[in-house]
Amino acid sequence: MSPEPGDQRISVDGHQFTLKRLDKVYYPEAGTTKAEVLDYYARIAPVLLPQLADRPVTRIRWPDGTGSQPFYEKNLPSYAPSWLRTVTLPTPGSSRNRETLAFPVLAKTADLIWLVNLAALEFHVPQWTVGPRGAVRNPSRLVIDLDPGPPAGLAECAEAALLVRDRLAEDGLTAFPVTSGSKGLQLYAPLDGSQPVEKVHGYAKRLAESLEQSHPKLMVSNMAKVLRTGKVLLDWSQNNPAKTTICPYSLRGRARPWVAAPRTWDELAKPGLRQLESSEVLDRVAADGDLAAELLHGTARVPG
Repeated sequence: MSPEPGDQRISVDGHQFTLKRLDKVYYPEAGTTKAEVLDYYARIAPVLLPQLADRPVTRIRWPDGTGSQPFYEKNLPSYAPSWLRTVTLPTPGSSRNRETLAFPVLAKTADLIWLVNLAALEFHVPQWTVGPRGAVRNPSRLVIDLDPGPPAGLAECAEAALLVRDRLAEDGLTAFPVTSGSKGLQLYAPLDGSQPVEKVHGYAKRLAESLEQSHPKLMVSNMAKVLRTGKVLLDWSQNNPAKTTICPYSLRGRARPWVAAPRTWDELAKPGLRQLESSEVLDRVAADGDLAAELLHGTARVPG
């Protein structure tokens, strides 16, 4: 089959494949093309891949760009290359009644680029990892997803995040903020991986409920939409082993190429916090290094 106009044959990590439709616009509002998306992922790979390492990856794909309807993909396509690692995991309650699914586990730039070439823009992962033979390990981090209910926005999320940070610190946990690239932000606390998921999940729930009681005008722990107007939902449920969260440094499928971007606490304490685009994130990593690096080296345990 002869290549189509705009196709390009490349070699990454010793693997050859063809990049398709590089001139296709993925972010219509910004005019960002598939080639620019691939460039972002190739350049961000040194800090993104450690965050993805040993975690089964769920992708969200936008074949016709973010102005169209996306679809979720957990199972790796049958035509995936043999060099892309997979792990077969049970999936109770699967929408297609499958007992297991084969998830990709990304280790190198070629893995990432191959999936992005299929219009995968978002990469979502659980808080737990798998071992070399696919055994599920305990969670290596805790996450609290801060989701604003209009008219609350990112400013209210930042206010809430500072309070959550302080409460986590009282329990010996260090929090790291990531603006989500969507509406809110996530707080991550690295763990030593010695505690079962039920303990981490239970602690996150108690933490969110306690903060809601202390700050009822700002925060809510119940997901019912009727209770969330003008407040920040502390979504503790992301620690459920069946759930996934957007990976730090992943793009989002929004109007513009916003990124789930690691931030500093100084940024959250100042007015004017906003989501960051891919070019800004690349510049920040070049200037300041990996703000999420400490997520990879947990030594803490949740109390109780």
